[in-house]
Amino acid sequence: MKSLASPPCLRLIPTAHRQLNSRQSSSACYIHGGSSVNKSNNLSFSSSTSGFASPLAVEKELRSSFVQTAAVRHVTGSLIRGEGLRFAIVVARFNEVVTKLLLEGAIETFKKYSVREEDIEVIWVPGSFEIGVVAQNLGKSGKFHAVLCIGAVIRGDTTHYDAVANSAASGVLSASINSGVPCIFGVLTCEDMDQALNRSGGKAGNKGAETALTALEMASLFEHHLK
Repeated sequence: MKSLASPPCLRLIPTAHRQLNSRQSSSACYIHGGSSVNKSNNLSFSSSTSGFASPLAVEKELRSSFVQTAAVRHVTGSLIRGEGLRFAIVVARFNEVVTKLLLEGAIETFKKYSVREEDIEVIWVPGSFEIGVVAQNLGKSGKFHAVLCIGAVIRGDTTHYDAVANSAASGVLSASINSGVPCIFGVLTCEDMDQALNRSGGKAGNKGAETALTALEMASLFEHHLK
């Protein structure tokens, strides 16, 4: 029997690099604050640091991960245009020791990114299962640019955990689709209380703060680019 020779190795060279000479460089057009900004094709990545980064630094890091070409136009939400945006926060009372910490993280983040306190409304519901229907109602009201959905589902001895976690996720998704307003999923689904506390201000950070950043970017994207 004849032995099969291994196929030769192929080295793929991007077409763009073969076409560019030393005097040419590609750039991409970004929409930022209603004006076009040209970016060079040199990518740079910055490592994450503890605490809150400045809005401008966060935006630069977000954009640095994009593959840039001469013809592609990138549109993203802004973290430095939070003024005038209005947010609703739906919070579950169940596991309140966790959800209060998540709420504090979200509100603190909004303040750092120039959202006024009078533009934030907090609505409490019994548990994570009830978040979706309230979020949808708030989205359809036309009063808010985004709705944050905060809760904590912790696994117990029964399958109740799976039912509530799945219902909460699908409820928030449906609220976004049906209302046309970004509804941001900030419901923790954890194995135990230690995991939940670690994610609400402990060693794993505060997921409420991360939810607020997502809400800011999505609200800005819808308000300034997708209307």
